[in-house]
Amino acid sequence: MIDIYGDGKNKDHLPQIPESELSDEEVLEELTKIKKRLGDRVVVLGHHYQQDDVIAFADITGDSLELARKAAEIKTAEYIMFCGVHFMAETADMLATANQKVILPDMRAGCSMADMANRREIDVAWKYLTECTQEKIVPITYINCTAALKSFVGENNGSICTSSNAEKVITWGLGQGEKLLFFPDQHLGRNTCYKLGIKLEDMVVYDPRKRFGGLTPEQIQKAKVILWYGFCSVHQGFTEEHIKMWRAKDPERILIVHPECSFEVVQGADLAGSTSFIVNQIKAAPKGTKFAIGTEINLVNRLAAQYPDLDITSLSPYQCLCTTMYRIRPRWLLESFRAIDRGQPINVVKVDEVTKKFALKALDQMLKIS
Repeated sequence: MIDIYGDGKNKDHLPQIPESELSDEEVLEELTKIKKRLGDRVVVLGHHYQQDDVIAFADITGDSLELARKAAEIKTAEYIMFCGVHFMAETADMLATANQKVILPDMRAGCSMADMANRREIDVAWKYLTECTQEKIVPITYINCTAALKSFVGENNGSICTSSNAEKVITWGLGQGEKLLFFPDQHLGRNTCYKLGIKLEDMVVYDPRKRFGGLTPEQIQKAKVILWYGFCSVHQGFTEEHIKMWRAKDPERILIVHPECSFEVVQGADLAGSTSFIVNQIKAAPKGTKFAIGTEINLVNRLAAQYPDLDITSLSPYQCLCTTMYRIRPRWLLESFRAIDRGQPINVVKVDEVTKKFALKALDQMLKIS
């Protein structure tokens, strides 16, 4: 459950100057002033995929795992402003202290992958899967999901993972039972399990759009890993044709991709890893190294600007943009700061206590494994 205003009440409020009347430059100027005035009361977290004009106001930047850890460490700030998407803000709220409020500058900033699995669908799938086999199934959810699905995993003694720690979490899961249910991203699950030595024929895909997920009891009994039919719209945009294009055009260029890309893309690339992995590879690269990166374009462009001595471009000739992350704009960030300054915070993300209890169990398991 998300409480937009934090207290269940619908407050009418008007900014001193309607933000729509401000120019982009004026928005940035006022943001700088109000952030300085509020000081340590507000900590701004920025995901790597945010645009530069938002990242400029972030106190901490990182991927999902880094920001989850940082959110758990922040104890003194009254407000945690999360420049990311809704599931990230939910995670921050669950890890924050009771007197802290987590704010998402635009409540429309969701995640198409997270929307590909909901609690009702997971409950239906779990009932069917557990009825089809006597072997223990361990649920693993990618952090890119709602708090309700994280809670499901906690209720059923599984764990959350990120792209940074997926190998460790999946290895742990396979030590807890005979089978895994991995959701909502099939590609991260498939790529990680294959890297750990699980054969493709030992993995099946459960598609909630089909009757019984499109799987027979025999297929479930035979499988070691059941992957949910879900994917990231950004990383789905990178194709095997892009790999072939670069191999023909510039064989010396290093192709590095995120494991949310398809199996064929990951297998065709030179390197594959989380956002942090990609960033660290760029940081460590010798001068003159050429990269084509298969991940969100804002990060690719930022890395190209930060490391001008490297030749960095996108793996795809098209803009692979996270449109939901793009919803976080300086204007909405400013309005969130103004609301705090007025003592009437808006866009407060709050997870109910029952959901939080079991979701935290799964989050704690992940952090313990990591």
